[in-house]
Amino acid sequence: MSRVYSRLLRMAQESASKKLKAAGPLIGTHNGHFHADEALAVYLLRMLPTYSSSPLIRTRDAEQLAACHTVVDVGGEYDPARNRYDHHQRTFQNTFPNHQTRLSSAGLVYLHFGKAIVAQHMSKPIDHEDVQLVYEKLYTDFIEALDANDNGISVYEPQALAASGLQKRFRDGGINIGSLIGDMNLPDPIENLDEDGLFAKASKFIGETFVRKLRAASGSWLPARETVRAAYEARFDVHPSGRIILLPKGGVPWKEHLYNLEVNAPGASTIAPSDDPRLGKEAFYVLYPESTDPGAKWRIQCVPVDESSFESRKPLPAPWRGVRDSDLDGVIAAETKSKNLAPIPEGAIFTHASGFIGGHKTREGVLAMAVRSLQYSD
Repeated sequence: MSRVYSRLLRMAQESASKKLKAAGPLIGTHNGHFHADEALAVYLLRMLPTYSSSPLIRTRDAEQLAACHTVVDVGGEYDPARNRYDHHQRTFQNTFPNHQTRLSSAGLVYLHFGKAIVAQHMSKPIDHEDVQLVYEKLYTDFIEALDANDNGISVYEPQALAASGLQKRFRDGGINIGSLIGDMNLPDPIENLDEDGLFAKASKFIGETFVRKLRAASGSWLPARETVRAAYEARFDVHPSGRIILLPKGGVPWKEHLYNLEVNAPGASTIAPSDDPRLGKEAFYVLYPESTDPGAKWRIQCVPVDESSFESRKPLPAPWRGVRDSDLDGVIAAETKSKNLAPIPEGAIFTHASGFIGGHKTREGVLAMAVRSLQYSD
């Protein structure tokens, strides 16, 4: 009986050994309360073929961590040659190229593996220009905020903010990605997950968020560069002022591209009127159809003063704001008559109460709204 038991035990051990060899390299991170940075770091590693089937151990035991192929956010070592990616040691001050925020484990893993992840997703060589653009954009737009959050770095210099006297209008700390992941440490009695199960759920959540950002950057933002460039270069064909951008095939992620084009364009950078309108680089309005359907309605969107601002460079006229449909047509017709202005075709749909966006049923109508808006002095 003992021989049979020994044989079965040996077979079980051999089977376990084969499974371990079939799995990817062992990843280690710390146990206990988890954060967004290591949750994403683990997910990023598993996006690559080398780690796609890697098991994970969560521990602070030095011997167990020493047995791991790759360790993130624990261990007190940053040594990429040995696949050690911790950032908690006092001597660690590393940042992403051309950035000032100290890296967390998310930023460290992205620094070393992010370009391969982007290249794999885009099916392009790792040294391709497009890969570099998306790689840098994802760090700036997503990863850096996680690094700052984990390292306790404020988006504003605390002393300068205090000196300015600015006060928050509302609390927003509960809806950033770090706090959302932090909340996932709390067990849900319905799911009955243990600590490792909660971590796995959090890693999947933040990882899928990253993937959506990656898809948007590579599939929408990047192709939009040339679309916006062509529209910017053709802006004087739309209107002599050069203040109106027309995107004939529909809305695309235009803001960042437009600002970059304006910064690098020749001529003056001021919004102030000029004797030569071609000196003006800064657009006021972007026009686009709501879809690619031939009968699609059109939008007029004001260019913000900067990419993160809700303030428009030149909002739509105050008398239009908050007015819709036939009422808006009526307001426009009345001012056309009273001021002897060029008419705007009927078909206005709305103007937002803040004046940052509006709509019309036709291209001609929305263009006329933009031209009329340029004439307002407010």
